[in-house]
Amino acid sequence: MSQTAIHTPLRFDRRELAGAFGDLGTDLPLLVGVILAAGLDATMVFVVFGLLQVASGVTYRLPMPVQPLKAMAAIVIAQQVGGPVLAAGGLVVGLTMLVLAQTGALDWIARVVPRVIVRGIQVGLGLQLARIALTRFIAGDGSRGWTVAAVALGIVLLLRRNHRVPAALVMVVIGLIYAGMTWPENMPAPWGLAAPVLPSRFPTGDEFLQGALLLAVPQLALSLGNSVLATRQGVIDFFPERTAPTVKRIGLTYAAMNLIAAPLGGTPVCHGSGGMAGHYAFGGRTGGSVIYYGVLYIIAGLFFSADPRGFQQLFPAPMLGVLLLVEAFTLVALVRDQAEDVRALIMALVSGVAAITLPYGYAVVLVLGTLVWMGVERVLPRRVGTV
Repeated sequence: MSQTAIHTPLRFDRRELAGAFGDLGTDLPLLVGVILAAGLDATMVFVVFGLLQVASGVTYRLPMPVQPLKAMAAIVIAQQVGGPVLAAGGLVVGLTMLVLAQTGALDWIARVVPRVIVRGIQVGLGLQLARIALTRFIAGDGSRGWTVAAVALGIVLLLRRNHRVPAALVMVVIGLIYAGMTWPENMPAPWGLAAPVLPSRFPTGDEFLQGALLLAVPQLALSLGNSVLATRQGVIDFFPERTAPTVKRIGLTYAAMNLIAAPLGGTPVCHGSGGMAGHYAFGGRTGGSVIYYGVLYIIAGLFFSADPRGFQQLFPAPMLGVLLLVEAFTLVALVRDQAEDVRALIMALVSGVAAITLPYGYAVVLVLGTLVWMGVERVLPRRVGTV
């Protein structure tokens, strides 16, 4: 750990608490979906996820949250992949990232991939989050959802610079009121004391093979681009006064988290620039917001995981959608530093669209985008003084 990180104080004020809700719209639906699809123990998943958040906040002392592995979670939910295969996939990505970090491969990738491609990955992730927010969360409640979302977004804009009354905390209160008014009759109450349950067995050889091919391979390209490169760039963007962690360090914590979480029955996880943008957008400036966020999940796991769907119901879809929209805008806005070079701006925007439209788009952008940009710089060198 760098001396800068060691001496960076943790804060636990209202802004840090508000920032803790900045990544909820991304994480909670994925966690609940994976728990239900893979048959995981909800208490174990929430508690492990929360403890990893606390560890990340203490380690980095920055709003660098832990997130479910998105590509892996999407496959698990879509194909109803079982818990042992998911655990195997988590162990494979953890071991792979450990090798990449220790051999220096991550450092080489960081040197080769240009910033414009990292910006493209961030644009793509931002567009993806915005699409999910608008089409799934806000639109899912019909006209009522759009109305509530419009009010919530207005509150965010009105209070965006108010340090005494953080917007996210007001949104949470409104969300809880809305949840109480719209609680489905057949939805069980989520509360009830529960203890974590360890998995009944370790994955078999066939399950390791399936986890590697089905889950780990699609995930690694997204992880390299967003969890490692874009996350480090996010620290540079949001906290220029602090020493950014090396890609090796980020890779090592990524590896350690998965090697710990998978055997315990937790969901595979990563860091991510989107999560950092969400915490930052709502006021998080230190690891305090991530620690608050982790404590929320630990409490949820021990006292509110009798039915994880009930816990999710406490945070209505339109409110999660607004959280995602703010996170998406914060990510996409980072591309503005490419505006002085029209070649770079076009490349970043095209890369972002390609990342969310092409099969294995993030992998394509990471590899092919880097090669294309190298060619562009050779054929069309930038002219000093022009845009």
